[in-house]
Amino acid sequence: MDFISELRWRGMLHDLTPGLEELLASGPTTGYVGFDPTADCLHIGNLVPVMMLVHWQRAGHRPIALVGGATGMVGDPSGKNDERQLLDAETCQHNLSCQKAQLEKFLDFQGSNAAQVVNNADWFQDFRFLDFIRDVGKHITVNYMTSKDSVKKRLDSGMSFTEFSYQLVQGYDFYHLWKNQDCKVQFGGSDQWGNITTGTELIRRMGGGQAYAVTAPLITKADGSKFGKSEGGNVWIDKKRTSAYKFYQYWINAADEDASRYIRIFTLKGREEIEALEQLHAEDLGQRLLQKELAADMTRRVHSEEDLQTAIEASKLLFGQGSKAEIEALPESEFLSVFEGVPQATVARAQLEAGISIIDFISESTGFLTSKGDARRALKENSISINKTKVNDSYTVSKDDLIGGRHLLVQRGKKNYFLVLVD
Repeated sequence: MDFISELRWRGMLHDLTPGLEELLASGPTTGYVGFDPTADCLHIGNLVPVMMLVHWQRAGHRPIALVGGATGMVGDPSGKNDERQLLDAETCQHNLSCQKAQLEKFLDFQGSNAAQVVNNADWFQDFRFLDFIRDVGKHITVNYMTSKDSVKKRLDSGMSFTEFSYQLVQGYDFYHLWKNQDCKVQFGGSDQWGNITTGTELIRRMGGGQAYAVTAPLITKADGSKFGKSEGGNVWIDKKRTSAYKFYQYWINAADEDASRYIRIFTLKGREEIEALEQLHAEDLGQRLLQKELAADMTRRVHSEEDLQTAIEASKLLFGQGSKAEIEALPESEFLSVFEGVPQATVARAQLEAGISIIDFISESTGFLTSKGDARRALKENSISINKTKVNDSYTVSKDDLIGGRHLLVQRGKKNYFLVLVD
């Protein structure tokens, strides 16, 4: 596999330094991506550089994932209008451990080109400040550093020396890996170009060597909103933060234009398969074939086949008929995730022990409907369901209706849901 050609057709190539294609033609080499431990979990925006490493390894080269135990203590100003919140050492180390485990889902850590995770705190923790500014800082001028976009954009509003020095610290990472692991390529988003080329310059000036930069375009959505964001914030790859259902729904709800780009960037499907899927998708847009293939592939790889099936079943419950048995088959976390955000009420368990009429339940007990008259009208219209099953005005709600012994789902029509917690 030709790495550069692979990135190009997938829409993952923004820029690269001259001479890289000649280097890759000469045989396998080593490249890396840096990840700052700003959270204890990677989000789907981080998957762009992760996928660059995946394709790098598939092309026969050796990938290194650098987790920034040192740079995370400084904070990258790239793409930021304000100073970042600095992390304490304990939080930083916790985040690093979690991220390392997540990276192992995507990269192969066995074989002749096995992936490796390194922590730049290992070489910075004993590096004295005076030694650093004397041995490293003297090779890069202030004029060079202020010419970078990440610095120029902040000069008027102000930038601390801490953030100003970030590109020099990241640049030294590249130099260290070049010197000690023969690492010749660094990957990142297009906003990282300045930091990466500071590293190539340090390698040239400090070691007299040649190194290369490859960047991917920053991913945006067709409507102009930020990729990887949902109503609840970041879409994380840890299901404790973003449930498998919500993860699946993020991809299934992608616009057609976005789905066509995402399936190239985030899956390992080949060009012919993707183009065939696009053709089938265009023949019947209502089937959302691209979105279904994308959502299934991503949920399966990031989570598991079991989580994918759970997400599909959860989606059916929200948008289809379903049954109480199917609801109870879902893990409670997924059930609550599906109905997060719908109106809720709490009812005392004692009310259900003796049973309560459906009219009283959906009006006075829960406030789902405003009055008994409104409840009677809705029941007469045959629009009320308990746990996805239609009920009439003679129905009695009891503890037998509880899902998992704690919840009860009320519905009016197809989309008007109400969740009852029994305490």
